[in-house]
This record gives sequence, structure tokens and C-alpha cells, in this order.
Amino acid sequence: MKSTKQNLTAIILMLFICISIYAQNDRYQLYVVHEDHVKDGMQSMHDQADKVLMEAAKEHNMKGMNWITFQTDDNRVMYLSPIENMAELDKNPFEDLEKKMGKDKFEKLFEDYQGTYTKHGDYILRLDKELSYMPDGITQTPAGQNYRELTYYWIPPGEGEKAEQLARGVKELYSKKGSKIHYRVYKSGFGNMGNYYMVAVAAESPEAMEKMREENMELLGEEGKKLFDEIENSTSKQERVTGYLKPELSYVTNN
Repeated sequence: MKSTKQNLTAIILMLFICISIYAQNDRYQLYVVHEDHVKDGMQSMHDQADKVLMEAAKEHNMKGMNWITFQTDDNRVMYLSPIENMAELDKNPFEDLEKKMGKDKFEKLFEDYQGTYTKHGDYILRLDKELSYMPDGITQTPAGQNYRELTYYWIPPGEGEKAEQLARGVKELYSKKGSKIHYRVYKSGFGNMGNYYMVAVAAESPEAMEKMREENMELLGEEGKKLFDEIENSTSKQERVTGYLKPELSYVTNN
């Protein structure tokens, strides 16, 4: 019983710490991410279900929820929806649409998704405005740049402070050199196993991304190489995910 009480106390303390962190909206923008792992050969059917849902949201001027849709080259679809705080997780994000359409018609919107994916789930990401490098202003949707490269830097337990220092070092170097590669830093949150920073870079195409990368490494020189070597040695692993933002399957309003 004593051990149970101690564990409960620790859990409650961690929840308070997390809530405190998530409340810092001047630095962080929270996103709920819904991720579908689409079956081979089912992407077009999944796209059609996305289109029907998006068109219904537009037709009924759905309020209370926005999302951008990102499709990876390894058959995943990620929907990012901004939220103000963790309390919003208790709300039904589609409540407005369901009321306007009626329950039966609303539920039919999701029938076409059945059988198109192997698994799906939800988690939280935190956009860190302080660590992101976007000199022209932070945006997830830079015009004409729908290609995306996401790099996940997995952080070993107890190395969070060092990861923060390295991220600041990268931003300082990019700023000093006037790098043309702009990026956003997202931190893992609730629903993720483990701790990582995800760095998102936008470009017009894979070829444009590779050209920017080569020019950037030349610009940063030995100082950049040394810093990236340190990052390589300080992370437990790195993963790169590529794909495209899908504006035609996204629902973004000012509501």
C-alpha cells in the first residue's frame, strides 16, 4: 500500500509538471496529431475518405477544429490540429459538425476509412517557437513548399538539458550564417513513448531540399560539421521521414 501511494504521488507530481510546461503557450503551440498507417494499395480510398470529410466540414462551416494533412512516403497520414491547452482533449472536436449534419450522416463520413489502415492513434506535439529558426515568421505552410523532411532526434534519458543546449547552438549558428534552411522544432508530448525533438523542413521538391542541404553545409563549414557531429554522438538514434503536405485534404479556417 505504501508503495502504491508513493507511485501515485509521483504520477500526480509529473502531471502537474507537464501541465505547467504545456501552459507556456508564449513559447509552445500544442498540436494533437492523429496518425493512420495506411495499407498498401489503399491510399486512394483513404484520400477519398479524407476529401469527403474535408468537404463536409467546409459545406457546414465547421467550427472548433482545424487540421493540416501530411502524407509520408512510407504510407502514413498525419493530421495536425492546434489546441490551446490540454483541457481541450476532453472535448469532441467534431461536435459542431455532428450537430449540423445529424448523427447518422456524420457517422457515415467515417465508414469509408474502415479497412484502409492497419493501425492508428493520437499523440501530442509541442511546437517550440524559441528553438525554431524561421526568420520570416513561423508558419507550417510556407507558400509553394509542400515537400517535407522530418528528422526525429531521439534523446537518451537524462539528456534533455544537453539537447536543449545543442538545439540553441544550431539556431545561433544558422542565424549567424544567415542560413536559407528554415525549420521548426517540435518536442514529443503525451502519447509518445520516449523523448525526441522533431525538426521539420519545407522545400519545393526532394531535389530542392538536397540542393539546400548541400549549400547549407558549405555555408556552415567546419563549425557546422563539428556541431552536427556532437548531435550525432548525443542522440540515441535519428530517423528521417519524407512526404508531402496535402492542402487539398486539409481544413484550415479562421474560426
